[in-house]
Formats: sequence, structure tokens, C-alpha cells
Amino acid sequence: MSTRTAGPTGPGSAGTGSPWRNWAGNVTSRPVREVSPASAEELAAELRRATRDGLRVKTVGTGHSFTSIAATDGVLIRPDLLTGIRRIDREAMTVTVESGTPLKRLNVALARAGLSLTNMGDIMEQTVAGATSTGTHGTGRDSASIAAQIRALELVTADGTVMTCSEKENPEVFAAARIGLGALGVVSAITFAVEPVFLLTAREEPMRFDRVIAEFDQLHTENEHFEFYWFPHTDNCNTKRNNRSAGPAAPLPRLGGWFEDEFLSNGVFQAACSLGRAVPPAIPAIARISSRALSARTYTDIPYKVFTSPRRVRFLEMEYALPREAATAALRELKAMVEGSPLKVSFPVEVRTAPADDIALSTASGRETAYIAVHLYRGTPHRGYFTAVERIMTAHGGRPHWGKVHTRDAAYLAEAYPRFAEFTALRDRLDPDRLFANDYLRRVLGD
Repeated sequence: MSTRTAGPTGPGSAGTGSPWRNWAGNVTSRPVREVSPASAEELAAELRRATRDGLRVKTVGTGHSFTSIAATDGVLIRPDLLTGIRRIDREAMTVTVESGTPLKRLNVALARAGLSLTNMGDIMEQTVAGATSTGTHGTGRDSASIAAQIRALELVTADGTVMTCSEKENPEVFAAARIGLGALGVVSAITFAVEPVFLLTAREEPMRFDRVIAEFDQLHTENEHFEFYWFPHTDNCNTKRNNRSAGPAAPLPRLGGWFEDEFLSNGVFQAACSLGRAVPPAIPAIARISSRALSARTYTDIPYKVFTSPRRVRFLEMEYALPREAATAALRELKAMVEGSPLKVSFPVEVRTAPADDIALSTASGRETAYIAVHLYRGTPHRGYFTAVERIMTAHGGRPHWGKVHTRDAAYLAEAYPRFAEFTALRDRLDPDRLFANDYLRRVLGD
């Protein structure tokens, strides 16, 4: 076996291994041991070993969740060796990929093969299983989250069974495990639907807040992918419309793209956030300058080069999924709350959309959705802002993103998700002894 193991192995040494921290640095745990299995069979053996040792198990990808969904004081599984494409089926138009493969590597490999996912989120640092298990999404009128593009998955359950799930094979597991929160088992491989690579034309344009709100439904309807950012303490927004194009390709010039995406959006923005954290009264002035720094631009490129952007400034994030028809009212309330409070908010608010899907615990399950995401620079006190935002979002029936900061519990979520009981019943069947439990899952799913 090629499994790598690190840290002490005795069941009585819980929490004595090397500490693990997430990307944002707000979650830390100390597992007893870390393992890196190289196959589904090695993964199954590690699960059986953990059961014998009386240890809980969690899998972690790149740590891009802001919640403690991957934290454990037992066995931490790192999927570093579960990477790469198993097969591309051009007849079925699918790709099967190992669960620890970073989205970036998948996107590049698919592009080389003349293929692409239909939609994706705005970063691609996560592993495919980490992204799908927490409900990572982009924006789309007709095309949904990354998990909604799954056609089959391989799941290793608590007793070491390697189970294949699809609409035809174990369909009741497939209905839930595409966004499984790490509660049903460990995903070892995923089969995604793909299509021939295509071009997207991105049109980015500054727009006033009141106009975006007034035209939100129209902008959503007229564009395949629409999103916008509002800069708190201003009336300024930056809109982005992505639509399929017959070409020709017209990528961003290398220097111009670097200047806006790296120098302004990362380098200068990092300095502005650091200044704002040190001198909070300066934040409104900084926001006015920042919101005017990005100019209108149009470019055409392959999907992952349009959908995704580098995000090097570290932050904390809360995101809620609302019924799409509630979005504009919630945004007006959010703006009024910021303007009527002493809060100083240095990060823009991001707004995206998604069609309804059929995944049990998807934030878009059964309803057309608008996502409202708020951020604060890492190290900035966040509780006051996030609490006020959460109060607005829950009043509109919001569902929190599983991987982003929130305070909701199983009682709230059982009301928010019509299929919540379906998921927890499946969990009882697949993991009756709660091998995959941790504090976060106890809060959001009950025990």
C-alpha cells in the first residue's frame, strides 16, 4: 500500500497531531493522524482502521470552506494522491476524475482535450470533491452548480463499501450525495457531464446600485450568466455579463489583464484592506476609490478563463441563498442597514443566481435562487456585520452556504429544506455510528 500516514496512531491521543488550518485561518483542528490513500481500496482500509481505533474521520481538500465542516480530532484524510482523470467518454460526454483533483487541473486538462464544464464558480483552487460536497456554484440563468453537473460518483461508506451512485444505480444515494457535506461517506471519484469547449464573451461594466436593482430581473433574463458586486458605503456596482459567443476569441491583453486582475484586484486591494483594518474610518473613502478603479471591458475566451479569477486577498465570507424574487428587497435592506450603522465594510457584496435543481441539500434545491455573499478582510472583527446580514437573510427564507460562515442549526435547516429528513434518514442508514461526525455536522444535521 502507498498510503502516507503522519502523526500518532493511538486512540487515546486524540488531538495530539499536527494542527490543520483552513485557507482563511479562522478554523483550526488537531487530528490524531493524517493519511493520504492512493485508491478507493486504500481509503476503505483507512476507514475500517479508524473504526477499530474508535476515531472519527473527515476529509479535507484545500481548506477553502470558512466553516469547520472538515475539522476533526480523529483521522484527517488528505486526497493528495487521489488525483487525475480516470477516463473521458466522448460518446457519453462525461469525464471521470479522482476526488482530490484540483478544479484548476481539471479545467486545464479538459481544455486541452477540447472539452469544458458548462458552468463553474469564480475560483478554481478547490478539489472537485470539496467543491461539490459543499455546494460551490457560479452564476447562471439556466446552468446550475458544479454538483448539478455530476452524472455519477463513487462513495466509500463507513463500513468500507465502495458504492457507485447515479440516477440508475443507488439513485436515492445519488440524490443526496452530490452535496453530501462529508456526512454520508468519502467521495473517491466523480463523473461530470462535459461539452465541447466553447467561447464566452464577458462584458464588465460599472453601474449604479439603483439601476442594477431596478433592472435585476431583466439582466438575469437577458444573460446566460449575470452577476454584480456592490461596494458598501457607495452607490457603485460592477456588473458582469457572460454569454456564449461564436468568436473569434479575443482574450484580455496580458498586460491589461494582469493590471486589473492582479495589480488592482489583488495587490492594491490587499493594501487597501490592510489600511482599512488599521484605520476603519478610512474605509468609506477607500471604497469610493476602489469602486471607480475598475473600468468597463469586454473580452472573449474559453470558459474557465472567463468564469474564474485569482483571489489572493484572504477574507471571511457569509453567503445566503434566497428565493430569486426576494433578492432586490434583501439587497435594499442590506444597503440601508450598512448606511444606518457604524459598520465599516471594506469588501464588496457579491450577487449571483442559479436555476432550481433536484439535489436534496443544494441551496437551490427546488427553487430559483439568488445568492448574496458578504465578505470581510481576514482579521477584521466580523460578528456584528455578519449577524446583521444573517438577520436580513433568514427573514427572507435564506439558506446558508454549507462552506461559509453562518449560525443556523438543524431546527432551522429542517424548515428551510423540504428534503432535509430524506437526507438525515440516508445518513442514519449509511453512517449509523457517525464515523464522519464532527461539531459542525452535529449542529447543522442534528445527531
